[in-house]
Amino acid sequence: MRNAYLQAMHELAGRDRNILALISDNGAVVYDKYRSAYPEQYFNMGISEQNMVSAAAGLASCGKIPFAYTISNFLVYRAFEQIRNDVCLQKMNVKLVGIGVGFVYSNLGPTHHGTEDIAVLRCLPHMTIFSPADPLETRNVTLAAAAINGPVYIRLATGGSPAIYEKDYDFVVGKAVVLRPGSDITVMSTGSGVHEALQAVQELAAQGIAARLVNFHTIKPIDREAIVRAARETGKVLVVEEQNTSGGLAGAVAEVLMEEGMGGIKFRRMGLKDSFAQGYGSYHDLQEMNGLSRRYIMEAAKSMVADTVPEGLS
Repeated sequence: MRNAYLQAMHELAGRDRNILALISDNGAVVYDKYRSAYPEQYFNMGISEQNMVSAAAGLASCGKIPFAYTISNFLVYRAFEQIRNDVCLQKMNVKLVGIGVGFVYSNLGPTHHGTEDIAVLRCLPHMTIFSPADPLETRNVTLAAAAINGPVYIRLATGGSPAIYEKDYDFVVGKAVVLRPGSDITVMSTGSGVHEALQAVQELAAQGIAARLVNFHTIKPIDREAIVRAARETGKVLVVEEQNTSGGLAGAVAEVLMEEGMGGIKFRRMGLKDSFAQGYGSYHDLQEMNGLSRRYIMEAAKSMVADTVPEGLS
C-alpha cells in the first residue's frame, strides 16, 4: 500500500504544484524519488506531529493541498487536538495519511498499533475516512482524496500488502464493494483485514456456505445502502476489523442497522473488545493470537449460520 500511495503522490505532484508532501521524519527514505523530482513540494517536519498538522492547516489556508504522512498512531493520537481544531473545525483542505494501521507493525507492540484510529476520527465533523484494502485501492483513494475539498484521513497498512483486486474497478467515494456474493451471511471488513476475510469466505464456499464479503474502503461517509441491503438479503452480519470494536467499522454498521429499525438482524463483531492487541510476532501471529485469523472468522460465520455461539465469541 505504501508504494502505491507514493506512486499516486508522485503523479499528483506532477499535475499540480499545490500538492505538497509533509512527513514527520520517518518516511525520508521511501520519499527519495518524490523528493528528487519535486524538492519544492516536499517538507520534512521532523518528529513533531502536532506541528506538522498545524503547518498543513496553514498551508491549506494559502491554497496548498498538503498530504501529512506518518505512523498512524503518532498522527491520530498525538496530534488529535490539532486535527480537531486546526483542520476539522476550520474545514481545511488537509489530507492526513497514517501508515501501519491495525497491528501490521506486529512485533513493535501496542504502542505502534493503530487500533482505535477509526473511532477517534470518525466522530470529527467534516472528516472523510478512507481505509483501502490493497495497493490498487490505495491508489484510488489517494487520487480521490486530492479531489475532495476538505479534511481527509487515509489509513494504510504498509509495504508488501497482498492484492485483493485482479483489475481496476469503478471506485466511488462512500460506496462499498461486494467482493464476493452470498446469501447465507454477510461478512463486512475494511483495510488490511479484508485479505484474511476473503480467504475465510473462499474456504466457507468450499464447505457449502455462501458468505457475501463487503469491503468498506470508505468508513466515513459509510455506505448505508450496502449495509441495509446485505442485512435484508442475508439476515446475518459479521463485522471483522483490526480495531477496537467500540466505535470502529462495527460501530458504524450497528448504528445504521439500529437507525433503520433492523434490530432483529443477527449481528456480531470480531475485533479487539476493550483491549489492546495481545502478543508479539509476525502479522499473522497477531491475527491468530487475537482471534482474527481466517479459522476464527470461519468459525464465527459458521456458528451464525447454524445459530450457535462458539466459545470466546459470546
